[in-house]
Amino acid sequence: MKTVAEILQQQEFAVQDLILLLNAADSSKHLLFERSSQLKENVLGKKVYFRGLVEFSNVCSKDCYYCGIRKSNTNVVRYNASDEEILEACRFAWQNRFGSVVLQSGEISSKAFVKRVEGLLKKIKQLSNNELGITLSCGEQSRDTFLRWFESGAHRYLLRIEASNRQLYYKIHPDSDNHSFEKRLEALQHLKETGYQVGTGVMIGLPFQTLKDLANDLLFFKQIDIDMCGMGPYIEHEHTPLYQHRHLLQSRKERFDLALKMIAALRLLMPDINIAAATALQAIDPAGREKALTVGANVIMPNLTPCDYRKEYLLYEDKPCLDEDAELCRNCLEARIELAGSEIGYNEWGDSKHFTSRISKLNISS
Repeated sequence: MKTVAEILQQQEFAVQDLILLLNAADSSKHLLFERSSQLKENVLGKKVYFRGLVEFSNVCSKDCYYCGIRKSNTNVVRYNASDEEILEACRFAWQNRFGSVVLQSGEISSKAFVKRVEGLLKKIKQLSNNELGITLSCGEQSRDTFLRWFESGAHRYLLRIEASNRQLYYKIHPDSDNHSFEKRLEALQHLKETGYQVGTGVMIGLPFQTLKDLANDLLFFKQIDIDMCGMGPYIEHEHTPLYQHRHLLQSRKERFDLALKMIAALRLLMPDINIAAATALQAIDPAGREKALTVGANVIMPNLTPCDYRKEYLLYEDKPCLDEDAELCRNCLEARIELAGSEIGYNEWGDSKHFTSRISKLNISS
């Protein structure tokens, strides 16, 4: 059997190689982290890019078994932030040189919702003199909707697959037309064809999930050629169907450690993509996001959602930073990033180098 040190000398990684890396003991995982950290710095430098996160609505049409804002959770107080509140958060991001924002919501596909997002995108571009980059994370939409939003100013889109194993996918989602694995894959393809920088990701440490599943998730990211990734540890929520399987879970610390190994392994597999340090990491370890930065992540998302709404956008339990206003969150992250040995790319979109390279190759071949 290969050792971790031997695997880290390779340029290509098979499923078994990745399983061994994800299973690395404390005595050898530092080799993985050192290699991923070095590779990130060699390829991307020390910059970390801000994405000001605005969770503007928790209304959702989906019933995913793991999610706290699932349609059937009657314990949730539903909200829609006003256009003025959303634009004020984006103005804060622009004035504080964040470079980019993320508009995130539950999944709605109504004509009114699509039109509203389209209008918001145009207003954000206008208020920032076209200087703010915009990522959307609003679930599966039609090809036409993706195009309308792209033409209105969005240029990155995060649509997490959550599990690339079809069988596991249907253990954490209902088997219905509204939760189709094939439609999820199709939506990712539509995003790429539209011209977005495409991001996806998975939850790490799910019930029923194996290390082989996670290794195949990593290979799935490479196969579909993503530009960015957002993934973090699965954290249970008591008002979800998946909560009944919590006895199958590893400890939160084990899930946290596994998430760091996934970030590090993905950095080896795809050196030039953007990888976010997920907020869920901080729900387990107060320094979770900084630790992710030291092993391969290069994007962090300060929460700019108005504080009155944050406690209602609970995808999982123990979400951090619920009572920090935008300025406090920014100051806190600035200090944390400096402690992690990184620097903030102010006033930069921080686009994926992988995307730039991918588009250049397409233009040459065409």
